[in-house]
Amino acid sequence: MEPYYYSRMNKTEQTAYHAMEQGFRQLASEIQIPYLEPRALFDVFFLLRLDHPDIFWAVSYKYRHYQDSPNLILLPEYLFTNDKIREHQKALRSRIEKLSRPARDMSEWEKEKYIHDFICTHVNYDKLKKPYSHEIIGPLGQGTGVCEGIAKSVKILCDALGIWCMIAMCGNNPDKGIKYRHVWNIVRIGKTYYHLDATFDNSLTRAGKNPQDIRYDYFNLDDQAVFRDHEPLIAPAPSCTDHDHFYYKEKKLSFTKIEDVYKRSLQAAKKGRCLTYHWRGGYLTRDILKQLMEEMQRAGKERDRYAYISLNWPQAVIRLHYEEQIPESDMIMDEANEGEKYAIAE
Repeated sequence: MEPYYYSRMNKTEQTAYHAMEQGFRQLASEIQIPYLEPRALFDVFFLLRLDHPDIFWAVSYKYRHYQDSPNLILLPEYLFTNDKIREHQKALRSRIEKLSRPARDMSEWEKEKYIHDFICTHVNYDKLKKPYSHEIIGPLGQGTGVCEGIAKSVKILCDALGIWCMIAMCGNNPDKGIKYRHVWNIVRIGKTYYHLDATFDNSLTRAGKNPQDIRYDYFNLDDQAVFRDHEPLIAPAPSCTDHDHFYYKEKKLSFTKIEDVYKRSLQAAKKGRCLTYHWRGGYLTRDILKQLMEEMQRAGKERDRYAYISLNWPQAVIRLHYEEQIPESDMIMDEANEGEKYAIAE
């Protein structure tokens, strides 16, 4: 199957793409490619590396162009020396094989969850944004990465396990205070496409990385849901239209009735467990939220416990647990993003 972004390029771009890929894999210092305008050249270089996350060493380039020549000479800039690249290649191949081995006999959905859970429990967000954190060597080799490195790691693990996967990217939005482009994945489970943002779920998974605390707010979302808090894509991607198979609905943790929230909250209070659920009983207005909070607090009072509540408002996902002490705030607003930021609700 052709790589996704390659399949959308014109013939000249595809020829340049092939030459770049071959040159990078040979660790060439110069690569001759057909002439492209600077913007098109950058796009081919960038998208090639989204199609092939295993090419982690080619991070930038310069080029020469002689007047009237139909070609460019690309001068790649590599992250490491050739010997170090080969050393990292060997280590990463071994790491990917070791990680993928336990999941080989799983279903596609189980494989996807396995990869997602690995990211949420074994990778920390790199607030310093080291160069290798944008590549698979960060999350898979160092246990740290930014959204680009995380999405590339998800793709390479999906590739290893036979799951169709691509890397999606949205633009920045200075008006909203969004300074950087964000990157995540689109996967195909069966014949259906879904958004999977392991970085956002990683940011919501609390300190300690306990498997029972893993969040799935961005696991198999449709277009309508994901773009509630993601900017529009800057490159075409398959449409994701199925809203019936996102994680919480699959696990019967998506409620439409307030009385169901009370019943499940009461179970959580009795058993001393956390409850994370999705509300789909209409738009989550402040009035509905107030009613839900009242029911969660009422369930806690029956066990002499106090409700600790956090909310991912754009995705209408609520997390709840009970303690003996009164919380300092009625609710914490979960802010899913590339770091680990949590803001106290007013």
